[in-house]
Amino acid sequence: MNDVVRFDDHTPRLFFLAAVFWAVVGMLVGLLIAALLFLPGLNMAPWFTFGRLRPLHTNAVIFAFVGNMIFAGSYHSMQRLLKTRLYSDTLSRIHFWGWQALIAAGGIGYLFGFTQSREYAELPWPLDVALAVLWIVYAVNFFGTIAIRREKHLYVAIWFYIASIVTVAVLHIGNNLAIPYSWIGSYPIYAGVKDALMQWWYGHNAVAFFLTTPYLGLMYYYLPKAAERPVFSYRLSIMHFWSLVFVYIWAGPHHLHYSALPEWASTLGMLFSLILWMPSWGGMMNGLLTLRGAWHRLREDPILKFFVVAVTYYGMVTFEGPMLSIKSVNAVSHFTDWTIGHVHAGALGWNAFLSFGILYWAIPRLWKTELYSVRLASVHFWISTIGLILYQVSMWVAGITQWAMWRAFEPDGRLLYPDFIETVIRIVPLYWVRLVAAILFFGGLFLLLWNLYKTIRSAPADYAKETEIRVPPLVRDLSAPGAVTAPNTWDHALYRLQHQLRHGVHRMLEGRAGTFTVLVVIAISVGSLVEAVPLFVDKSNVKEIASVTPYTPLEVAGRDIYVREGCYLCHSQQVRPFRYETERYGEYSKAGEYIYDRPFQWGSKRTGPDLHRVGGKYPSLWHVRHMERPDSTTPRSVMPRFPHLLTDPIDVAGVPAKLRALRAIGTPYTEGEIETAATAIATQAAAIAAEVESQQGPAGLADKEIVALTAYLQRLGTDIRWQRPEPALPLAVTSVEP
Repeated sequence: MNDVVRFDDHTPRLFFLAAVFWAVVGMLVGLLIAALLFLPGLNMAPWFTFGRLRPLHTNAVIFAFVGNMIFAGSYHSMQRLLKTRLYSDTLSRIHFWGWQALIAAGGIGYLFGFTQSREYAELPWPLDVALAVLWIVYAVNFFGTIAIRREKHLYVAIWFYIASIVTVAVLHIGNNLAIPYSWIGSYPIYAGVKDALMQWWYGHNAVAFFLTTPYLGLMYYYLPKAAERPVFSYRLSIMHFWSLVFVYIWAGPHHLHYSALPEWASTLGMLFSLILWMPSWGGMMNGLLTLRGAWHRLREDPILKFFVVAVTYYGMVTFEGPMLSIKSVNAVSHFTDWTIGHVHAGALGWNAFLSFGILYWAIPRLWKTELYSVRLASVHFWISTIGLILYQVSMWVAGITQWAMWRAFEPDGRLLYPDFIETVIRIVPLYWVRLVAAILFFGGLFLLLWNLYKTIRSAPADYAKETEIRVPPLVRDLSAPGAVTAPNTWDHALYRLQHQLRHGVHRMLEGRAGTFTVLVVIAISVGSLVEAVPLFVDKSNVKEIASVTPYTPLEVAGRDIYVREGCYLCHSQQVRPFRYETERYGEYSKAGEYIYDRPFQWGSKRTGPDLHRVGGKYPSLWHVRHMERPDSTTPRSVMPRFPHLLTDPIDVAGVPAKLRALRAIGTPYTEGEIETAATAIATQAAAIAAEVESQQGPAGLADKEIVALTAYLQRLGTDIRWQRPEPALPLAVTSVEP
């Protein structure tokens, strides 16, 4: 007798609507920071500056928009693929409302400066814990649904969902191990080079297993549905999945070429990044060839247009990524806007376009109606496509321009552009092009919003009635169709194995979700352990330098202010061993200099100059003026103003707890140093404040945050002896009227 299954479509509806809402929020903030980056007057310190809004933008797009799309698509598709209702309505509700609360809390926290300054992992530790709990809720609901499924075979989309859930859990926990020092602040247990490796093991694979593999699962379900064609190749799906899951996890260190990371690690990351190109393009071809026989519909069907561009951009980005991992190419692209263009090509071209196609296909079906306007969807497609191309090309040109100007020399051997600001001003017109591109893309998003709103408004009154299907009970013994049990004999076991093997080993594996998941865990563990264990076990990878000492209590407070204001988003602290960098900044960076840096601050992009050797380069007054009014020390500067640093007091009371947390994870502070931290802060701060006042600067700064930040900046790069190059900017500082 067939069983009646009622699908839970309410949960996917909620997640789809949340995805649209957060897409608007995330892209609106992205539009704003695109302007803030070169129009500094728009920054409103302390809460609405580029440094605080940028993590809000990335998290709203990645975890809110894309995250909700993943949950919506997986919950919607897996019920139909497994022919069963979601495991728990209660878990579904907890997951939905908990995730929205998490995103909102994180966004508010970023505005107040609560960040760990780790790319795509900026959430403070209590929210990291909350994210882990919610991910477990999702995993229980997901695997619980698999356990009660009425379809034994796991379709390819489910494979990618499994890999995503398992790997994101491993990445999140592994990267966010930390020691709290307050109800919201913490320090990672890793320091310096080790922290950099762990962060980019996480950062690259967050892109892999949050922005890529779950979306490939969505592609394998929704693209065939929209095209009304089967997936092109089952075997290619198998090759695509396992090679991607095994290879992707190795690629993270390619983000750290020419850095203080041991060369063997970054080379290994590069090699596996190059290998990654092949399975990625296998997935792209599998997607595009699924449309065979449906190409004639492209002219009239905007949904298929979105899918085609999305899959094409997946192929483009997964070619560009391995290319950028090649050391000689990375030397050009790293720290430039080329990387920004690459990231947005993936986020907009792959994730956003695939999301738009899914929304246009799924929303009318979930609300049991027709799409309001196919023509409006087509307009959206063309506007967004133009915006996407403009964005990418402008960042390509900007990145190559930056690299060419940074490395240019006069015939006599001097830097052609010694003032870093010259390279910034030169690419401002390209930032205007990017802003126009962002406006176009955001305008297309509003067309989507209006189209979906009108579609939902046209839904019939009974649209919420649960979809019902009738399915036979799952027969788990393939050798005896219709039987519930089977004889427990060796003969029967061998017969059953033979029957299953006739359909292929992988086909047999697809009926065993537990075994499948264990193999995924093994696949992702190999690369992770091979790269991490030698760095953590072999001390020769990070050679200690005797002259490197822990930060003073005041410098610890200043470093946390540096992190809070997002300075790491525009300034790197990693001088690479290139002549043009050592001429501009000084001696290249050594691994042993970072053993007390928690978290590391190597940066990903240089909107401003590198700061690893800035200590002692300028008098303390220069730093005070630079934070109060950047254009007073650097004419035409695009840096925001931070006047609140000259009025807000240093949190002296919180420093001892920070020192104790740092001592617990390896920084050799003594109990006496911790107990006298307040006195040490007052002494060092008074000396800096007196120096500023003696240079005709403002008085009364001894207890202000600007002094702590100045202490930290003046410390950078001074632990080792090296000969400073001729300064690119004048050391003299004149008083500037406000």
